Amino acid sequence: MIDLRLIREQPEQIKAALATLDADAPIDRILALDGRRRALVTENEALKAELNQGSKSVGRTKDAEARQGMIVRMRELGDRIAARDEEVKGVDAELHEALLRVPNLPLPHVPVGPDESANVVVAEHGAMPAFSFPAKPHWELAEALGIIDFERGIKISGSRFYVLRGDGARLQRALIAWMLDLHTQRHGYQEVYPPYLVLEQTLVGTGNLPKFGDALFRDAEEDKWLIPTAEVPVTNLYREEILDEALLPIYHVAYTACFRREQLSAGRDVRGIKRGYQFDKVEMVKLVHPDRSSEEHRRLLGEAEAVLQGLGLTYRTLQLCTGDLGFSAADKLDLETWAAGSGEWLEVSSCGNFLDFQARRANIRYRPEGGGRPRFVHTLNGSGLALPRTMIAVMEQYQREDGTIAVPEVLRPYLGGQEVIGPQPPIGPARTG
Repeated sequence: MIDLRLIREQPEQIKAALATLDADAPIDRILALDGRRRALVTENEALKAELNQGSKSVGRTKDAEARQGMIVRMRELGDRIAARDEEVKGVDAELHEALLRVPNLPLPHVPVGPDESANVVVAEHGAMPAFSFPAKPHWELAEALGIIDFERGIKISGSRFYVLRGDGARLQRALIAWMLDLHTQRHGYQEVYPPYLVLEQTLVGTGNLPKFGDALFRDAEEDKWLIPTAEVPVTNLYREEILDEALLPIYHVAYTACFRREQLSAGRDVRGIKRGYQFDKVEMVKLVHPDRSSEEHRRLLGEAEAVLQGLGLTYRTLQLCTGDLGFSAADKLDLETWAAGSGEWLEVSSCGNFLDFQARRANIRYRPEGGGRPRFVHTLNGSGLALPRTMIAVMEQYQREDGTIAVPEVLRPYLGGQEVIGPQPPIGPARTG
C-alpha cells in the first residue's frame, strides 16, 4: 500500500508512474473518498465542539424550559454525530479497499517497458556448457533413469503433477537441505518452518489479495488459503507488531511447498517439470531499516547468486522493467540459469525490494532508538532458490553421454557421498483398471 498523502499531494505524478506499469488503479476514486472523509471529519469535529459547549451551558442554565430545549438540541447533535461516525467508518472501508488495489511505484532507475521483452540483461556468469554428444532435455533423462514418474503423477492428481522417485526425490531433498544450510550458516538467516495454510488477511499483507485471488487455492469451507510462496507467512510473522529498531535487520529463510493456479501455456511449457500447480522453494525474507533497503537488495541478490555459483551453473542477471515488476515490488532483479538440454533460460530467483509497501498493508513497524513515532520497516524477499527449475538445470547441465547424471560436488555429502545418478530399480508400468 502506498502512502495516501502521496496520492493526495501528487496525484498526477502517481498516475504517470502507474502508467509505466500499465496498471489500472482507482486514483480518482481514492481522491474523492479521501475528500469526502475529510469533509465528514471536519463537520463532525464542529458538531462535537458544539455538543461539548452546549453540555457545559446546560449545567449553567437555570431556566427549566430553556434547559429542556438545550437538552433536546444536545440529543439531536449526538444523533447526528453518531450518524456521521458510521458514515466515516463506511468511507474508511471503501477507501482502504481502493488503496489495496494500487500497486507499488517503481523506483526511478527501473527501465520503462511494457512487458518482459523490455527486461535488461545486466550480467552473464559462466560459460555455456559444451557437450561432445547431443544434450537431452530433463524429461528424457529423468524418464530413462526412472527418477521422475509423470504418468503416476497425472493418475493421482491430474495434469501438471509428477512424482519424484528414488534418486530424483533424494536429489531435490539434497538441494533443499544444502540451500538452507548455506543461507543459515554463511548468510546469517534464521530458518523457520511456517504453515502452508494462511488467513485471507495474511495474503492481503503481502499484496496477493485482493488482486490475485484467481491464482490462489483456497479451502471451500473456511478462511484458509494455500500459500503461493513462503514470503506470505514469513513476512506476516510480524503483522500488526512494533519492533525495536535494535532487532533490525531480520533475516528469515524457509523451505515450503508452493501452490499456484497458473494459466499454463501450451508448447514448450507442457513438457517436463518447469511449470506446475505445486512446487518447492527455499525463500529468503528480510525486514530492514528503510535507510538500508537498497543495500540489502544487492546483498539479497548476492546470496541467491551464491547458490548458483556453488552448483557451478551458468546464469544471468536481469533488471526487470516496469511492465514486468508485478504488483508489490518497487525494484526487482531476476536470476536465470541455463537449461542445457531444453535450450532455454529458466528463472530460478526473483529478488524484490518492496520498500514499505507490504509493511503498510501488514502494519509492520519499528520504534526508533532515538525516540519518535513508530516507522514502517522495508521488506525484501527472493528465492534461494526455486525448485524444480534448479533441478532441471542440474540434471541437464550435469548429464553424461551414457544418460547418467553427475552429482554436483556440494551436494554429494547430502547424498551419502554418491557421485552419479544412474538407472533406478525398475517397477512396472502405470496401469489402471
